[in-house]
Amino acid sequence: MRLAALLSAMALASPVAAAASDAAAGAEVDAIMRPYTGAVPGASVLVLREGAVVLERAYGLADVEQGVAATPATNYRLASVTKQFTAAAILLLVQDGRLQLEDGIRKWLPSLPRAADAITLRHLLTHSSGLVDYEDVMAPGTTTQLRDADVLGLLEQQQQTYFFPGQGYRYSNSGYALLALVVERASGQDFAGFLQQRIFEPLGMAQSLAHVAGGPPVADRAYGHSAAGEGWIRTDQSPTSAVLGDGGVYSSIRDLARWDAALYDDRLLGDALRDLMFSGWVATDAPGVRYGFGWRVSGDSVWHSGETIGFRNVLIRYPRQRLTVVVLSNRDDPEPHALARRIAALYLPGQPEGPR
Repeated sequence: MRLAALLSAMALASPVAAAASDAAAGAEVDAIMRPYTGAVPGASVLVLREGAVVLERAYGLADVEQGVAATPATNYRLASVTKQFTAAAILLLVQDGRLQLEDGIRKWLPSLPRAADAITLRHLLTHSSGLVDYEDVMAPGTTTQLRDADVLGLLEQQQQTYFFPGQGYRYSNSGYALLALVVERASGQDFAGFLQQRIFEPLGMAQSLAHVAGGPPVADRAYGHSAAGEGWIRTDQSPTSAVLGDGGVYSSIRDLARWDAALYDDRLLGDALRDLMFSGWVATDAPGVRYGFGWRVSGDSVWHSGETIGFRNVLIRYPRQRLTVVVLSNRDDPEPHALARRIAALYLPGQPEGPR
């Protein structure tokens, strides 16, 4: 009998058996995460079921140079997992009546060229704008870190899009950087402050923040690393690491448990807006995967991964089964989506494990 099916049968038998099944699954998770243990860049792993934490563990080091162990409170740069917070910020302003999803982007950022005339906020949220990727038009050899406003400056010089808005899909960090600027224009607050006031503080995400140089430091910070020969080197920042809207949030698995809880009720967004966020509006370039507002939608799961220099992360939710798996890591390899699916399979009988 497959382990997941065996654990399910045990869980149905009694509370004692359920505890035993979770313990067995936890041991299997430890085996899956063994490559992250020891004096290497690490990871933090969370499993939530029916709103309760059934597994919360950390492996390896948050700071290899200083020998600081990763913990469940370690804050990792979320990279593109940030996009769900940017999308939520836009939807909060829609809820406030300050924005509409069909607003043209040039209503809020009029310095963009006429090529952006047909682009709406909805297009930006779903990667269907056709905007040029700012990383493709950065000056060669750029070493100074870009900000979201610098992304706007680069896009002001682009007189064409990859395709007519709404006529295709192309994953766009540019779009989410612009959405952060729209949040600022519509709210009158800087983006980091808006996230703090409207999302992190209300949810008790006390250590989460959009990291800005010169702003509040990242508590319990993980530093990114990349494989180099037989070891690892610190690769924590790149010229694009200070762009906030597409990837600048730091958070921990403990804070993300609070975020996950808020996605089941109306403490932040009403039912209609949450339904919009999790609807698969646009087909992506991956078979069977569509894109909502800051979330990928495939089968019975909604998820997003995050990849940036030195970090690889994923958050997968199975709303119907009320199960969530989060894997945050401060290393460039491996991509943890497959690991998270294997972990989910331990708690969801019949759930495909995905590639090992």
